[in-house]
Amino acid sequence: MDPATRGDLEAWLHGLPKAELHLHLDGSLRPSTILELAEDAGVSLPYADERSLYDYLFVQDGRDLVDYLKRFELTLSVMQTAESLERTAFELCEDAVSENVRYLEIRYSPVLHQQGDLSLEEAVEAPLRGVRRAEAELGVKAGLIVCAIRNFPPSTSVQLAELAVAFKGRGVVAFDLAGGEAGNPALDHVEAFRVALRGNLGVTIHAGEAAGADSIAQALHECGAHRIGHGTRLYEDPELLEYVADHQVPIEVCLTSNVQTHAVESFDDHPLRRYFDAGIPVSLHTDNRLMSGTTLTREYARAAEHQGFSEDGLVELVRNGFRSAFLPWRQKQDLLDRIDRELGSAGT
Repeated sequence: MDPATRGDLEAWLHGLPKAELHLHLDGSLRPSTILELAEDAGVSLPYADERSLYDYLFVQDGRDLVDYLKRFELTLSVMQTAESLERTAFELCEDAVSENVRYLEIRYSPVLHQQGDLSLEEAVEAPLRGVRRAEAELGVKAGLIVCAIRNFPPSTSVQLAELAVAFKGRGVVAFDLAGGEAGNPALDHVEAFRVALRGNLGVTIHAGEAAGADSIAQALHECGAHRIGHGTRLYEDPELLEYVADHQVPIEVCLTSNVQTHAVESFDDHPLRRYFDAGIPVSLHTDNRLMSGTTLTREYARAAEHQGFSEDGLVELVRNGFRSAFLPWRQKQDLLDRIDRELGSAGT
């Protein structure tokens, strides 16, 4: 693809209405905000200028998922107050809106923001204020996904699931399990998922990123996941792949971070196209805008450049994002109707 064509494609993709469903708050801060928050909190940083800080946090030399996740220690260090959580949530919505994202789900783990004096409830209320302000000022629709952490005690996961259920209908749309996947099976946290499901809350689980297809099967069959985060290694079990397609289980694909963590070795090697052709409702997401140095527009452009997606295929990926949202059915249908009208008027 020549530079002119790539530029035209990215401009077209930038203008498309998009949904962002797999997006970590603590992996998507602005370097300028980190510098300001660090100064306010008295946190020492390895670099004092935006460019150097960005280069440090943008993972270009990671060995695996665990190595990738080490960068989060820095961003979390400046996200320990209600003000910082409200600000970063609002700014993330603002950054998403700047590339025409109409709906987003922001995930994070409240328990990681208690190094100060925040209660778990306050650690949810603060980013919700940022999200509500973004909705009022920017017109974007957004929700929060509460994450448990795989290497934390299962009792902590239960507590977080109860927290998520308590905020259902108040801005929290789902419960998730994140963190180092290898050696930390989702089954250890099954009681937390039972709490979430009994509370009629959506469930998505990181699976098949740093562990095999059996991790995906466990997330689906043992933990009741409605969506799968990453799902990169689903292809290792053709029968499970067929099940996912037959049951239309959405997979949240994050191309760039999968290359960074070596879940795949290159963009060309990613199974996104295989899953799409199998009829699985795959959609594209950034995962971590800062650590992955990416935007949602760029993820779509990479799908075109490396996976052979045509404009029609890219639009189908866009629609899959909205279809897979954790929204009440009528709200989702109204949103889809508006998006389809807009896509139609754009000549797609």
